[in-house]
Amino acid sequence: MEFGIFENQLSHLNQPFTRILGFRRSPDVILRMEMERSMSLFQYGFNCLKMMVNEGLVPSTEEEMKRRNAIDKLKKIVVEWVKTVTYQRGLPKKYLKFASGTILTYGSYGLGVYNSESDIDALCVGPYFATIAEDFFIVLHNMLASRPEVSEIHCVKDAKVPLMRFKFDGISIDLPYARLKVISIPENVDVFNPFFLKNIDDTSWKSLSGVRANRSILHLVPNIEIFQAVLRCIKFWAKRRGVYGNLLGFFGGIHLAVLSAFICQRHPSASLSALILLFFKTFGLWPWPTPVILQETIARPFIPTDKVSWMPIQLPCSPYEFCHSNITRSTFYKIRTEFLRGHMLTKDMLRPDFDWNILFEPFPYARRYGLFVKIFLSACDKDELGDWVGWIKSRFRSLLVKLEELLGFCDPNPTEYVDTDALEPNVIFYWGLPTGRSDLIDADLVEEYFLKSIDNGYQGATGKMKLSIVKANQLPNKAQSAFERKNTKPCWRVVDDNRKKTNPQSKYSKPHCADEYLPTNDSPEYPSAGG
Repeated sequence: MEFGIFENQLSHLNQPFTRILGFRRSPDVILRMEMERSMSLFQYGFNCLKMMVNEGLVPSTEEEMKRRNAIDKLKKIVVEWVKTVTYQRGLPKKYLKFASGTILTYGSYGLGVYNSESDIDALCVGPYFATIAEDFFIVLHNMLASRPEVSEIHCVKDAKVPLMRFKFDGISIDLPYARLKVISIPENVDVFNPFFLKNIDDTSWKSLSGVRANRSILHLVPNIEIFQAVLRCIKFWAKRRGVYGNLLGFFGGIHLAVLSAFICQRHPSASLSALILLFFKTFGLWPWPTPVILQETIARPFIPTDKVSWMPIQLPCSPYEFCHSNITRSTFYKIRTEFLRGHMLTKDMLRPDFDWNILFEPFPYARRYGLFVKIFLSACDKDELGDWVGWIKSRFRSLLVKLEELLGFCDPNPTEYVDTDALEPNVIFYWGLPTGRSDLIDADLVEEYFLKSIDNGYQGATGKMKLSIVKANQLPNKAQSAFERKNTKPCWRVVDDNRKKTNPQSKYSKPHCADEYLPTNDSPEYPSAGG
């Protein structure tokens, strides 16, 4: 069930929770009111589930089986790959019998909170003699590329965690690599066993951190179903309120997973609605930058002052690692404001007229800001655009910090929009700026600054980019309404080959812009360890 809430679970509400809420009513009255509020969220959950199913955001049984089959096939390919490398290396024949590798899933798929549009984060684990440069990025890459199920395969070697990105039976998969100092890798290898972790290289350690974090979280939460329900609600809230997207300075999936687990761990008997209330109360009033530490048994780490982030969240698998964060002054303010908004709304959850829909209302960008920086990205085809947008997004933090220096504040709307009338595939971002300060910013100079930060290191086909400042009343009508649209789907224009094409444009020239825009939710992202 989508929100994992059952009527018998509501009876877990106990007296300590009534003290948290500050009521002195009888436990029976509080329990009855809490059950009513939980059923209110339960009913909203049904409506939300219906919407998600209609929009393809919740995987069907067939889609779940498709993902399982894809992982099973990928495991067999990896085992075959290890055997091939063993033979090519000229290792003793006895190694052929025992040498093996495996696939471990993590991220939203590993936590059981994925949807039909989600990528699969899958870690390839191989033996010590299978190198990343030659065997992973060349031998395994060629084996995958030759398979009919595999398409759009790319090697992303310059990411914090190097990986291959491809589609397997139409499912997007991110595949990093970890090499262990053994010959045979068990199918479900224990990633906490010191025997397997001894003397591994730094890249392998970073690649393993996602799997280790996932498994730590699932081990530490008292009720996995309730945790999954809380995390689904919080991710839904974060996406609606524009605070989801690590590359744009907001939370990524691992951040929200740790925060949700933190609440579930400390209130093991609370129901879903109580946990949602406690989530916003806890983090709305949290004394940042005090770190959020999920596992109590891990000593509070020492963080050098030059390493302190705005909202440090410790990875539960290590006392020395934190979730990778791109949070800036502006995005910290936005996240904190949304936490406080959630707290102000949910503290009245015991009112008879409490409406859960208000909590999940989309953030009203078009009403909130008078100015926007428009970032127009385009490329010759969808594959090139995906790589180009992924690279630009991986450098967005420098642009965000620059805009903060000039204007004091910027709200990078994570939603991506598409000009369906443009000749080339494109993605457009609109970031909110303070009203009445357009005289403090020169878009051309900001663009020139940003180009310097993105020109160095990119190995793919370079696309086009144009920055401009637009007023709220200059936004296309459909873009204005899409800012507050609750359900959005990706939309790409299919270019007619018979259509007359315009002359080629210069590298960073401004593409044709039309008034028709539609939002799209998903795009490639360059990953980062623990991000």
